[in-house]
This record gives sequence, C-alpha cells and structure tokens, in this order.
Amino acid sequence: MADTLTVSGNRALMIEEPLIFELGHPGRVGVDLPAPAPVDFDRLGGCRRSEPAALPDLAEPQAVRHYTRLSQKNYGIDTGFYPLGSCTMKHNPRLAEKMARLPGFADVHPFQPVGTIQGALEVIDSLAGWLKALTGMPAVAMTPAAGAHGEWCGLMAIRACLEARGQGHRRRVLVPESAHGTNPASAAMCGFSVDSIPAKDDGRVDLAALTAKLGDDVACLMLTNPNTCGLFESEIIAIAGAVHGAGAFFYCDGANFNAIVGRVRIADLGIDAMHINLHKTFSTPHGGGGPGAGPTVLSAELAPFAPLPFVVHGTDGFRLIEHAHDAPGHQPFGRIKGYHGQFGVFVRALAYIMSMGADGLRQASSDAVLNANYLLARLNDALSPSFAGPCMHECLFDDRFLKDTGVTTLDFAKALIDEGYHPMTMYFPLVVHGALLMEPTETESRETLDAFVAVVRALAAKAKAGQAEEFKQAPRFTPRRRLDETLAARTPILRWRPPADRQAAE
Repeated sequence: MADTLTVSGNRALMIEEPLIFELGHPGRVGVDLPAPAPVDFDRLGGCRRSEPAALPDLAEPQAVRHYTRLSQKNYGIDTGFYPLGSCTMKHNPRLAEKMARLPGFADVHPFQPVGTIQGALEVIDSLAGWLKALTGMPAVAMTPAAGAHGEWCGLMAIRACLEARGQGHRRRVLVPESAHGTNPASAAMCGFSVDSIPAKDDGRVDLAALTAKLGDDVACLMLTNPNTCGLFESEIIAIAGAVHGAGAFFYCDGANFNAIVGRVRIADLGIDAMHINLHKTFSTPHGGGGPGAGPTVLSAELAPFAPLPFVVHGTDGFRLIEHAHDAPGHQPFGRIKGYHGQFGVFVRALAYIMSMGADGLRQASSDAVLNANYLLARLNDALSPSFAGPCMHECLFDDRFLKDTGVTTLDFAKALIDEGYHPMTMYFPLVVHGALLMEPTETESRETLDAFVAVVRALAAKAKAGQAEEFKQAPRFTPRRRLDETLAARTPILRWRPPADRQAAE
C-alpha cells in the first residue's frame, strides 16, 4: 500500500500513480483523426470487432505524465549504482547508442538484397574478427540471441561433432554445482543428462571429483570461468587436460568474460566452445528483458558444425551462406534463429570495442577486478566473505555476519533500497548460504564505491546492534512497501478489469 502520511498518497515529488486503465475516461482523446472513407467490402474477413478494444481513453498530457512518472520510479544504471553480482550492469556509452541509431543500421531489413547491406555484413564480420582475436578461437557463430541461446548453440555443435565421430552415445554433461541455472537447462534441452560436480572449500571445482566422474559417456564439461563465486579456476589447465583425455569437450560459460577480456585468451586454456554475452562484456543495454546477444566461439574441431547462416568474403564483397549445400567442408547442425543475430547489439558492441581498442579492453577488465577487490577489502571486517583471498570481477559474502540478529539477507537488501541503492544479487550462488554477491564493474568511481561501502557498513552495524525491526519494515520510502512475493507469484493478477466486472466475478 502507498504511504498514508499525506492526503493524496503522494510523497512530495513521488507521485502516487494509478494504472493507466484507472486514469482513462470514455471519450477522452489525444488525437483527432478524420473519419475513414466508406468501403464496399469487408477488409477484415468477417473478423470485425463486436465492441471497442478495452483500451484507456486519455488526453495527451495524461498519457505523457503517466509514463514520465513511471520512468521516475524505475531504478536504472543512469540513475545510480547497480551492484548486481553475475550481471555486469555497467554504463552504456552514448557513442554506441548513437551508432546503433544511424539510419543505415537502424532501418536495415533482413530481406534486403545482399548488395544493399554490405555495410551491415561488414559490421558482423568485423565484430566476429574481434571476438576471435580476443578469445584466440578460429570460428564464431554470431546468431545466438543471448547467453543461454549461446550455450545451446555450443552444445548442439558438440552433439553434432560427437555424432559425426560415431560417438552419439556420449550423452552425459558435467556441470559444477555453482553454475548458472541455464547450464543444466541448456544441456537438458539438447537431450543430454546432467551430472553435478561439487566444489572444494575454496569455491573452485573439485578436480578429483570431476576426474572420478569422467567416462566414455561424457559429452562435455560446462564450466564458468571466472566462476559464479567470482573466482578464477586455478586448475583450469589440468581440468581441460582431464576432460580432453576422456574424449570429451570443454564448454566454458562466458558470462564472466568481462573479468578477463584482453588478459586471457580462452583458447590457451583448452576451451572448445564459449558463448560471449555481448550485452554484458561489451556494454550494450542489459536487463529489463533485453536486448542481448550470445555469439559462440568454437574450436577448429567444432567449427564445421556451426549453425547457419554465416558471413563469408566473396569475389564481389560479403555474402551470407544460408544453406548447407553452399558451405563445402561444413556440416552445420541447422539454424537457431530466423535471421542473423541481434544486429542492433552487434553495432553497439563493435562501436564499444573500436572506441576502447585492445588496450582499453584490457584496462576495463583490470579495473573491474580492481573495483571488486576494493569492495572486498573495505567490507571484509563488516560482512563475512565466503572465501579467502582475492576475487575476480565480483565479491561474494554470506549471511554469517547476520547470525543471531534476526535480520535476513532479504531484509538487508530491502534496507539498501531505502538508502537509494539497487540491492546486490541475493541467495546466489546457491552453494553459499544467504549469499550477497556484488559486482561493481569497471565503470564506477572510487567515490561511488566509498559511498556504497559506508551505507553497507552502517547497515551491518545496525543489524548487529539489534535493530531488526527497522529492517523488517524496509523499504519504507518506495512507492510500494514490501510485498508478499510468494502470494504474488502464486496468484498473479495479469489483467485489469473495471471494478464492476471484478465485483461480478467475485
């Protein structure tokens, strides 16, 4: 419920905002259109509406104010620090946004003749070249639309390669217990069974346990590096050797490539396939449902099985290979998208890469790691770090510092909202109890981090001082107070109905 300290329900400039349907009034309009000319035939094929669409009627100022006020209630990277771990919510350079809005890019259509889209194909080819150079891999499939789609692409290439080898019986995929949930889901979607690998006390994969599970039925290992605990897998070379020694492939989840780009070539680690979240590593918009892109780099053995379509250099410029019979020497497993990937994201990513350069990308990953370790050092004595030693791009704490306070991880996160911060990632990874995962990214200043640290330390001190009730009441300064999230998930109200209709239904 909205706060009731004021007559209106407003809190100064934080205006109480009803649903747009509740604002509507029959007959109110914001445009004046001429009446349509009469026609002597039914252009709708008998599908004409029997009653008007249930849309709200509003004047233009009402519509503008409604959506402007809604935008002011949204927390975004342009308004504040976003410490979400495992998500890389960093600043999106306006240069990249400007490039993506150029008419030749924004208006390009997948059905245009190839001769009219040479610039667009060059963008795709140039970006692919950068991705191959940064990873050391010989091939990349550009079409995957997001990270999980990229996982699926890599696994499908692995499956096709194994079947071409005559090893279709390899149907088991090994996945560390700290993996992103999309890893086992992607494996299951490809028809593989999933076998979990435990971690050691230092948060890294247990090599002995992994080796014990290898066998001639294993298709691949899916490993995130740096892993979801924000740690570099220090035994990754040995892991790759063990996996390859068993005849399996090594798939790397590239969600955390932002921590090592420009510093580590993943081909040198023995990796056979890895998706790259362009919408995280190369600073295109992330969150809110998209857009995203997950190009998947492939080893020489997997490259022939990459999906269609792909760009090649022809005698008359660039062209798209759309059919397997046009790709001699290739055995594409099919296609995973209607067209050729998320082009708007490609433009943004290429603009980011070209503006940064190789040295800038290396500096960015270095700063991401530096910032995370700065948070870890500043909060080390106030919170409870989950693992000893330095971290990579994100730092992980657990809820031991809240023991016997009556305050939970969720309570702590809700209190951060009142302080003007988006909460860190909570309760993930699952291998850590009451996890608080923070990723500051490279784009945040020391002043921003110091202000955040001061708030987190103060909240930790409040919790330890016995002020649990204050945490239970948070957030107090938001348009809506704490919700019953379980009830909301089980009984969501997905459609607005006028009060009279609701009463009749009840």
